[in-house]
Amino acid sequence: MEKREELVSRLRGVPEGTPTVDEVRAMVAADPTLKCVVCYARISFDGRVKDAHGIEDQHREMGDHARAFNWLVVYRYTDNDKSASKESVVRDDFEQLITDLKAGHTPEGYPIHGVMAVNDDRLYRRPSDWERYLKAFTAHEGRVYHDSNGIQDLYAEGFEIKGLVGVAMSLSETRKKQRRSRNSHRNRAIRGLAVSAWRPFGWEDDKVTLRPKEADAIRQAVKDVIAGASISEITRQWKEAEFITSRGNPFQYQTVKQVLMNPRLCGYREIKGELVRDGDDKPVVGEWEAIVTPKDWYAVTNTIRERGRGSGVPTGGLVHKYLLTGILRCGNVLEDGTVCNNKMIGIKANDWLKYKHAYMCKKAVDGGCNKTYKRGDETDRFVVDVVIAKLEKDAASKSRDVPDWDKAEALERAIRSRKELERRWHDDEDTDIDDEAFFRNLPVIERRIKELRADQAKNEALKAEAESAEADIAASFKGKTLTQKRKAIKDALVAVVAVPGGKGNKAFDYELLKPVWRTSE
Repeated sequence: MEKREELVSRLRGVPEGTPTVDEVRAMVAADPTLKCVVCYARISFDGRVKDAHGIEDQHREMGDHARAFNWLVVYRYTDNDKSASKESVVRDDFEQLITDLKAGHTPEGYPIHGVMAVNDDRLYRRPSDWERYLKAFTAHEGRVYHDSNGIQDLYAEGFEIKGLVGVAMSLSETRKKQRRSRNSHRNRAIRGLAVSAWRPFGWEDDKVTLRPKEADAIRQAVKDVIAGASISEITRQWKEAEFITSRGNPFQYQTVKQVLMNPRLCGYREIKGELVRDGDDKPVVGEWEAIVTPKDWYAVTNTIRERGRGSGVPTGGLVHKYLLTGILRCGNVLEDGTVCNNKMIGIKANDWLKYKHAYMCKKAVDGGCNKTYKRGDETDRFVVDVVIAKLEKDAASKSRDVPDWDKAEALERAIRSRKELERRWHDDEDTDIDDEAFFRNLPVIERRIKELRADQAKNEALKAEAESAEADIAASFKGKTLTQKRKAIKDALVAVVAVPGGKGNKAFDYELLKPVWRTSE
């Protein structure tokens, strides 16, 4: 099948086999009744297949009509997958058509005696575009226009008003369709039905049944992000596993983030940033299988938001090769009695040594003293062991430190207040709540409800993190990525001071490593 880009390119410009400009001018001189016309094709949505079949069909139909009238198509304008009703959308070929109509000829110099479209709403859907098109079209006399209604006389008296009426009716119908689509979308969401146009990553084509391999990857990613993994790490893992999005593209940072923050993971639905709720103000649970629990979803979304501070932009940072680079500090006492305290770096060990890496203080020219050296494997093992011991000690009490959310009654009161305000506003007999009073008080209540729900979500996230901390610390630590391990160590320790061990081949002395624990303050 011909690629879409190639097909669109072929359906744009001078049709293949068209005589040269000089030949066409000679043909027109010999036959003044010959009309050189241009065709405009547009479609708002190219469909899921994205094969440009819509504009191809339009150009085929216009070509058939042109041959029936013995007209010569000298140029084709094509705007594929572009709306004509949205002001933000720029239709490049439509703009080129306006320019060429004013000039009286195509960019190559072919004369323009008329325009063809399968329907007038392909050309314009907004009054401003209609006025611009009509002005450009009538800039030269004697042109013809053909659409589904046949040949139209755009020069006729009153046609401008007729066109504006048609545009208004078209706009009205477009808005009705958009409104019906929004209402249908929301009603389906309230009923818990799947409404996504594409197969969501993690589910089969029915959008209900889980696709095991993808669902497992999402479940593990949620767990890893809560435990400290970055979105960039998850993105790299999914690329290495050769996962692709439902649209067939490789995963990027933003698409992975969207997957993990989608409430669909726990069975919920979201419209314009708000969870869809039932009459009792409870989140509606969809018909599809959930991948994680609501508590885990609250936890991962809260983690991502806190980490990115709502910017949605990767924060970057150095990617370290060795576990304790920058965490180890040199404890060598200098000649003036002060401690070096320089951050130590990880290095590759010499090939004849049994261990693969080591840590050393930087050279004097780089701000260090170059006096402290520690073999990497033993240093890593010691620091990991003491951190795990500390985490295991803290884990048992951590879940007890997160109290139950104590603002449920306040949320219920706020919801009841909103319902009562709405009831009184709708009640014709209640004269003390007019429109002004209603819209003055409603935002205050809505803001209070939103704040309480955000607080509730944060509490759920803290509980989920606390529960995950009660799992097998040692086993989970072993499965962490290097970034996750470094984060866990830095959360527990301010630094580890490494004291020089003297010269000679001596047994590794753990007493020369001094952890500096991070206090709650």
